[in-house]
Formats: sequence, C-alpha cells, structure tokens
Amino acid sequence: MTELKFTKMHGNGNDFIVVNEYDCPVPDAKKAAFARKYCPRRTGIGADGVIFFAKPMHAPLNMRIFNGDGSEAQMCGNGIRCRPR
Repeated sequence: MTELKFTKMHGNGNDFIVVNEYDCPVPDAKKAAFARKYCPRRTGIGADGVIFFAKPMHAPLNMRIFNGDGSEAQMCGNGIRCRPR
C-alpha cells in the first residue's frame, strides 16, 4: 500500500484534510470514499472536507473539494483560504 501524505488545515472555522497529489495521485473513483472514511471526527482524522490538489496538463493547479459525506463541492471559500493548523 502506498503512503498518502496529507496536511490538516483550517480556514475561517472549517477544517480540511489537504492532499497534494503531485507525487501520489488518488484515483478519481476513490476520492469520495476517502472523504467519507477520514472526515468523521470520532472514527477518522476529523474534518469538514477533503481538498485534493493536482497538476493538470494545461493549468498551474487543479483543486477538487469533497464534503465529509462524499459529495463533491463546486467551490469552497473557506477551503481556498486554508492555512496549516
């Protein structure tokens, strides 16, 4: 199993698991399940959502945000202003 490194960050009262996919990509089909597994505060890392950063082919950065229930958010203002906790 590959080790997945993450950072826990917060932005304006919300906290997120931030995954940098530059070195270790997460398959798209597994991102929602990852959020459902690791966001619960009693049984997982505990967070409001997961932010995945990846380098796309024709842009400097790609960001996908998944809520704790596994649904994908179109945008999250508190997520984009995160800083390390």
